[in-house]
Amino acid sequence: MSSRTGKAQVRSAAWRISLWATLAYTCGTVIVFIVLDRFVAKDIQRRTDAWLSGEVEVLSDVAEHTPNDALYNRVVGEVAELASREVPNRTAASGDAGSAVFFLMTGSDGAMKLCVGAGSGETNLQAIRSRRVLLDRPSDILIQGFSVPFRVASVAMDGGGRVYLGVSERDEMRVLRNLRLRFFLLWLSLVQLGFLVVFFSSRRTLSHVRRITEAASRIGHSDLKARVPTSERHDEMADLALTLNRMLDRIEQSVLQLHTITDSLAHDLRSPLTAMRGKLETSLGSLRDGEQAEAVVAAIEELDRLTEFLNKSLDVAEAKADALFLRVEPIDLDELLRSMIGLYEPSMSEKGLKIELQSTGPVRIEADPGLIHRMIANLFDNELKHLGPGYTVTVVLREQDDCTLLIVRDNGAGFDPDVLPHLFSMRVKGRHSSGHGLGLAFVDAVMRAHGGSATASEAEGGGAEITLTIPNHSVGSGSADKAARGIVQV
Repeated sequence: MSSRTGKAQVRSAAWRISLWATLAYTCGTVIVFIVLDRFVAKDIQRRTDAWLSGEVEVLSDVAEHTPNDALYNRVVGEVAELASREVPNRTAASGDAGSAVFFLMTGSDGAMKLCVGAGSGETNLQAIRSRRVLLDRPSDILIQGFSVPFRVASVAMDGGGRVYLGVSERDEMRVLRNLRLRFFLLWLSLVQLGFLVVFFSSRRTLSHVRRITEAASRIGHSDLKARVPTSERHDEMADLALTLNRMLDRIEQSVLQLHTITDSLAHDLRSPLTAMRGKLETSLGSLRDGEQAEAVVAAIEELDRLTEFLNKSLDVAEAKADALFLRVEPIDLDELLRSMIGLYEPSMSEKGLKIELQSTGPVRIEADPGLIHRMIANLFDNELKHLGPGYTVTVVLREQDDCTLLIVRDNGAGFDPDVLPHLFSMRVKGRHSSGHGLGLAFVDAVMRAHGGSATASEAEGGGAEITLTIPNHSVGSGSADKAARGIVQV
């Protein structure tokens, strides 16, 4: 479930929800299967113990009531062999029943009298004596030569002897092993099925969120006609879409009011300023007195600065509201910088400043050439205003990954430490600055409008350094992205 933000599918919310839900489901099913396994194992052992207790009673009764003659051992042995054929949990694939059961009888002195079935009598008796089997309580006995323990039950006879009956637990372990294998396969299937169900259900739910997110990301403050997709399900996703659309309606009205106010303000202020400038220029041609002419020229210059201040203030306000209108076209930033340095170099040389460009060659970006031109002019104007003779302005242009770095640094006194954290805010300027505090705010606003950033710092060795990070496709390459940010492709 990759998104436009470039996040891998394994990092998506659907994967995280599925993994956590599957982990919880896995732990729950493991606990259930462990409980079932213990229940089944105890039930199998209970049935084995019941068979052992019953058969050992029967064999004890046969041994006590069979005449003690030459056929005694044969009769008792055959009865023991018949009993071994009824071993619980045994199948045809289990092999010889005699290798899984043994019958042992001892006399009153504890010596072995008869042994039938698996193992040798002495080995079995030695293992039993070391374990000390309790009466009427089956126990596990590990006999030498067998890897699987025997379950052994014992009954005392009237003459003082004892009868022992043991059955190998191999059949019981085989049943449990097969059962656990089936449990594991069933558990694995259930976990996979649970993961798929949770993943696809959460993915389907989150796909609505993703569509809403992608639609909202394409909506800019200059083109708020588009709306996020809605559905007729009347669920949380539908409520979210409706809420966002209502919010966009309010934002659209606010942005339209902002444009109306700024346009009206610009018209109301520019018109009288333009009229005043025209009258001053007309009167300038008829003046003969040099002092009066200089005063009129100074007034015209003040009107020009006032007009520039008005235009820049409106641009910064619109950019801070993400409502700056852009006309995007391909720009060779290297060529633009060389052209502007050529324009500013005479003024800087006249003031005793030196300007140099360090560029790796042509760098093409998609941006508004007018705004980029004004932004660079602001940076150069700042250097002219704040640097004294003998300093050097260095302009560095290079590409880095998918963006372009434009660095303007000097070897002057640097920024005022109190001003540096707020350098790109409106009306913020140094103690010795004669400007309006809008130049760098305008630079930051232009960078934001193009999807870039502006940072200020102290240069190595002293001086000021401003770094502009401009995405090579700063406002997106798709038409939907351009329309979303109020961009006109030229």
